[in-house]
Amino acid sequence: MKFFIDTANLDQIKEANDLGILDGVTTNPSLMAKEGIKGEAAVLKHYVDICNIVDGDVSAEVIATTYNEMIAEGEKLAALHENIVVKIPMIKDGIKAIKYLTSKGIRTNCTLVFSSGQAILAAKAGATYISPFVGRLDDISFDGIQLIAEISQIFAVQGYQTQILAASIRNPVHIVKSAQVGAHVITSPLNSILALLKHPLTDSGLAQFLADHAKNNA
Repeated sequence: MKFFIDTANLDQIKEANDLGILDGVTTNPSLMAKEGIKGEAAVLKHYVDICNIVDGDVSAEVIATTYNEMIAEGEKLAALHENIVVKIPMIKDGIKAIKYLTSKGIRTNCTLVFSSGQAILAAKAGATYISPFVGRLDDISFDGIQLIAEISQIFAVQGYQTQILAASIRNPVHIVKSAQVGAHVITSPLNSILALLKHPLTDSGLAQFLADHAKNNA
């Protein structure tokens, strides 16, 4: 399973990349705004800055919601860097845009997926990735991990090549369970990835080893 980091913060991207397990980045207008990146020119430059850090796919989201505008924006984003994957919303014109961009050799990530039916449509249109939102489903008392499992089963049966990118990851348990049920990728805040490192028995075991070493070398 690939690990993407969901942020526009360059320091966090560098930290995750230095860890040696980072495969890509996802971001969106909200994350850009959080980092104070404003204006089209600044946003486009920031995408290139991200691509220059990470040797992997970087999802760049369109703002447009109509077919022709999504096509134009998607082509502009794709031209920025070979690592760019154009993120398109799960709407009717979005599916049409995914089909068109795919036909032009531009990779896409269908975002805001909340059902298996939506996932099927995106896969049929040729999306490179689909992004089911695990945490947001959990927030409204639906099982986000179960959706990942359902989509994984459908894609295996039908032979779809679209990769399942589990998004809206809130904690390390989401990461582990997404891997368990067949997600190809997770995209997560840095803190959830780093939390995978932690276990109280690791901490206590290391403390004991160091204490014993100190006694033996006193």
